[in-house]
This record gives sequence, C-alpha cells and structure tokens, in this order.
Amino acid sequence: MRRQKNKWITVLTAAALLALAGCEGVDSGPAGPESKGHASATAPGSPSRTGDAPAPGATATGKADPTAGATPTAKPTRTSTPRPSAGDGTLPGMPTAAHSRRLLAGLTVAPQGTMTGYNRDKFPHWAGQGDSCDTRETILQRDGKGVRRDAQCRAVSGRWVSVYDGKVITSASGLDIDHTVPLANAWRSGARSWTQEQRKAFANDLSHPQLLAVSASSNRSKGDQGPDEWQPPLESYWCAYGRSWTSVKSTYGLTVTSAEKAMLGRMLATCGS
Repeated sequence: MRRQKNKWITVLTAAALLALAGCEGVDSGPAGPESKGHASATAPGSPSRTGDAPAPGATATGKADPTAGATPTAKPTRTSTPRPSAGDGTLPGMPTAAHSRRLLAGLTVAPQGTMTGYNRDKFPHWAGQGDSCDTRETILQRDGKGVRRDAQCRAVSGRWVSVYDGKVITSASGLDIDHTVPLANAWRSGARSWTQEQRKAFANDLSHPQLLAVSASSNRSKGDQGPDEWQPPLESYWCAYGRSWTSVKSTYGLTVTSAEKAMLGRMLATCGS
C-alpha cells in the first residue's frame, strides 16, 4: 500500500514538472525595449513604413532634410486693390486720353444757359454713405494717406496732396471737396431740367471723376468757372483735369461752350499720344 502511494506521488510530481516546462519562454514581467523573441517593427536608420510620417529632420527616403528646423516662409498677406484717388493722379471712371478726345468730339456745343432758379440746395449734399460717413468723409478717406477717423467718421488726421496746386495738407479743415464740374456750371449747361434726385446723384457721384479733395484756396479760386476761365495752377494736372471734365460732361449729357471745348482740347493735348 505504501509503495503504491509513493508511486502516485512520483507520477504527480512528474506531471507538475512537465506542466512547468510547457510555460518556458512566456515573459510575464515588465515589458522591455522589445518583446522577447520578436524583431523591431522598423530597423534603426531605415525609412518609415508607408503611411507613417518621416522622423523629424529626415525625408521619406531617410536622407537629411536641408530645410529641417528652418523658419517656414510666411504666406503673402492678402491686400485689397487700392481705390483710385486724386492723390495718385487718377479718379474713379477716368477715361484714357484717347477716349476723352472721342468724348470731347461728341459733346454738344451751346451757349451757357441762365442761372435763374439756381440754388445749391437743389443739389443735396453731402449724402450718407453708411457707417456714419457722408460723401465728404468718403472722399477724404479715399484721397488721403494714413487717414484716421473718429467714431463719427470725421477725419481727425492724415496727409493730403492737393493736385491742383501741389499743397500738402495735414488737417481736413484745410480741404474742400471739389466738384470737377461745379454745380452752378452744371445748372447752366443742362442740370436745371433735372429732377432733385438726379441733381443729388450728380453732387455725390463716387463712380465718376467728379469729386476730389483739394486745398480750400484752390477750390475757392476756381468757383463755378469752366476750364476756359480757370485752370489748375499745376499745368502737370491739366491732362487729368481735361479728362475728368470731359468725362463728366459726357456722362451727364451736359453742353459745353465753344471756348470751353477749345480749352479742353488744349488740356488733352498735354496728355501726349
């Protein structure tokens, strides 16, 4: 009986030893750099696998990237195209010299009409243009450099160059907004038959070369005179002045006198070919 019991103990012991031998190689401890018996997923120095980003400072081929660590080139800042301004020698809707000559040829020549019934109030200005701004403040902003406005849209600082006489002005109070074709001149050449709304549109026109910021002194010396009676002191501006005046008269179907047309021809001749 004792021998049979010892035999079973021997069998059980052998079975236990065999079970332990079957667990050999299982790593139940903390994981090391690599699992025992497994190769590294990527060999040192080899390219990254497809779909993985290259390591910092290396390209997908494993070569050094010469641009690594360089400061990225900034994208260009988007800028809007500047609006035409008298200070740049241009105005909205300004025709070329060649086109101005064709427009001049098509203008109707007639004597000046009467001033009977004229009143500046029949040309309402300055009209509101939104954001608390009116036409005057809009032109001051357009024609100036570095213009700063207050909460009421009033120009509180800036720099303007009066194209009529070349004066540099740094206070808006020294500027007038000139109507290229003065209101009284327009009245004498056809505007007296317009409606009030048509005259308001003419007096606040931002789409044609009718309005510009100039020195108050030059605007007041001009008054309501035509180009045969008054010319910008700076002859270098005669070309632009002739183009502007001709364009406005043509756009609004206003007449010109023979003397006015002759002087406009002289002004346009200063433009060259």
